[in-house]
Amino acid sequence: METVDDYRDRILSGIHVLDPLELPLSSAHGCVLAKDVAAPWPLPSFDNSSMDGYAVRAADVASATDESPVTLTVIDDVPAGYRATEAVREGTAVRIMTGAPMPDGADAVVPVERTDGGTDTVSITASVDAGAYIRRAAEDVASGDIVLSAGTLIGARQVAILAAVGCGLVYVHPRPRVAVISTGSELVEPGLPLRHGLISDSNSYLLVAACKEAGADAYRVGPIVDDDRQFLAAVEDQLHRCDLILTSGGVSMGAYDTVKAVLSQLGSVEFTKVAMQPGMPQGHGYVGEEEVPIITLPGNPVSSYVSFENFVRPAIRRMRGLSQLHRPVRAETCTVTLSSPAGKRQFARGRFLPGGGVSPVGAGQGSHVLGGLAVSDALIVVPEDTTTVNAGDNVTVIDLRDE
Repeated sequence: METVDDYRDRILSGIHVLDPLELPLSSAHGCVLAKDVAAPWPLPSFDNSSMDGYAVRAADVASATDESPVTLTVIDDVPAGYRATEAVREGTAVRIMTGAPMPDGADAVVPVERTDGGTDTVSITASVDAGAYIRRAAEDVASGDIVLSAGTLIGARQVAILAAVGCGLVYVHPRPRVAVISTGSELVEPGLPLRHGLISDSNSYLLVAACKEAGADAYRVGPIVDDDRQFLAAVEDQLHRCDLILTSGGVSMGAYDTVKAVLSQLGSVEFTKVAMQPGMPQGHGYVGEEEVPIITLPGNPVSSYVSFENFVRPAIRRMRGLSQLHRPVRAETCTVTLSSPAGKRQFARGRFLPGGGVSPVGAGQGSHVLGGLAVSDALIVVPEDTTTVNAGDNVTVIDLRDE
């Protein structure tokens, strides 16, 4: 059997960052920037008011107090998006809104709260220093500054700066397109009635959601019955529309394990046993003329998810151009005794405790126990050479909570 690390390395050795392309800014969220972005203009691009108020000469209001206000003549009114038509002179003011350009001659803004709000004349009850409440041009970003570097993950805050510097199109590594195919004649769509011996297809929904959480654009192909021709047709139908194919089920040693039977004939997909629990039967390779990567996962839902976390999620993140491929790992105290098979790395489903530590969850650690998986937020990693973790022992934990 292969080790988890060796098998993961073999998969990742054939996974490459997707070629960059230009996308509209509205579609770039969640992508990774493929080249530096420089500001074509400064931010702000002009001196503007940071408050609703009156643009004045500071010297004209130096003596203003509540007891002895200064009265100025209002010569213009400037909302955001417009410019003053008059320059501020001695004894005058321009009513100005937040974000509006500073008029010529003014060197400060008096907030409206320190005035009577007049429109023909304004009574000002407080002095201000020169430069008060003015956002200076280029005080945030100078023209030519690099605002985002290649390799940056574009989130909401990054979208804002890209928009501010006028990037209508963004050069990015796109989100991988992942086709998810679940196999098994026992599978039916959720919501349909179950006859005895059938089960709802949870794996494809699980894997599509996991792919999306990893930053991919994923879609379900739908469950495929255990028929070689139907499975092969389903795979071939996806080759022109995806960057990665993900299957679940059909990779063990059973008589009806369609995935293994079909893909083994293609010569470029290898199947192996990995020294892990759950998730021992695994497979990966390439299909089609374009050599689209394919990763085949076991059919038990917990096995499928644990395998996804170990092998598929890092592959998706590499395709996206991210440097950090793996989830955070931390040391915690295990609060109960946990047994593990010799020679296999166990990934036990666990939950972080409010007071510290981690505890296994669910009705055992079977590869079918979805109830425990649903309430877990950690994978407790038990090494291959450890068969018992005692309560109070330190363990390595993969943190499944949002990064």
